[in-house]
Amino acid sequence: MTGNRKTASTSVTIGDIARVAGVSRSTVSRAFSRPELLNPETVRRVKAAADELGYVMNHAARALSTGRFGNVAVVVPDIANPFFPPLVRRVQTLADAAGYAVFLGDSDEIADREANLTSRLSAQVEGFVLASPRLDEDRIRELDASRPVVLVNRDIEGLARVLIDPSGGLDEAVAHLHRLGHTRVVYLSGPRESWSDQQRRAALARAAGRAGLEVIVQELGRPSSAGGRDAVGGILASEATAVIAFDDVVAQGVMAGLALRGIDVPRDISVIGCDDTLASGTHPALTTISAASAAAGDAAAELLLGVLASGERSDARVTIATHLVVRATTEAAHTIGG
Repeated sequence: MTGNRKTASTSVTIGDIARVAGVSRSTVSRAFSRPELLNPETVRRVKAAADELGYVMNHAARALSTGRFGNVAVVVPDIANPFFPPLVRRVQTLADAAGYAVFLGDSDEIADREANLTSRLSAQVEGFVLASPRLDEDRIRELDASRPVVLVNRDIEGLARVLIDPSGGLDEAVAHLHRLGHTRVVYLSGPRESWSDQQRRAALARAAGRAGLEVIVQELGRPSSAGGRDAVGGILASEATAVIAFDDVVAQGVMAGLALRGIDVPRDISVIGCDDTLASGTHPALTTISAASAAAGDAAAELLLGVLASGERSDARVTIATHLVVRATTEAAHTIGG
């Protein structure tokens, strides 16, 4: 094929590639749009011919003619939350290996913003991973009717979803605190519309009921370090000897707020986080419940890519178990100053 390369000013056509590769125009088109339908050696030969000729695919034209954009989207509620970057990174890695680019949207915990993002992205992507979506069920189903959707931490019957089950981790956390002599625990909650928070409240209530622990729910709203720090007054007023925070960011804020008041963790009060995202960045190292966000990203990407390859919707329900990771922020119960 030496000597076939055209100058930059000359447009390379599918016909040119077909002639050099010795295949039909339709085979060239399929090699770029649906390579899984062809023999791998045919795809290799077509792409080698395209490289030799200096062919650059016009993605806009491809999308218009085939409806395949070569893009997928991941939408998260808060990209600053350290739970989400590992998930996004794994989706990007698997999507890239399959030939897809990844668009990222941040809804800022606002359902209407999420609706606007998904509406605008729908014109450019072939499918969505919605992580902890704030949209109501009707709007999610409406989106799935136009583009395949895989949910992470949202359980909607009939849609593909990946669910991180907090039950195992919270059972272990409650048993751990019970062994240490704690009888009253504060749970610093996440957003009420969050599926994860709803599951954690329910799992904690069941585990605490079995162990005979009293749980005081302190409403926090949007999870943040500042929110955790500001919650310290309510925690101390409750006379609880342990705190379970909605996530590690909130737990870090609680530890900072307690330190400002001269209250020692874990001597005076025990703290447990969720998600295992900041353990190496706290002092003392945070006891927390694993959440395996990277594994959730792998599972979500595999589900979406499978749907895109087959053209058939999936209603798979993948669950990921959690467990307690004991580090240095839990200790036998003491009264503060005791």
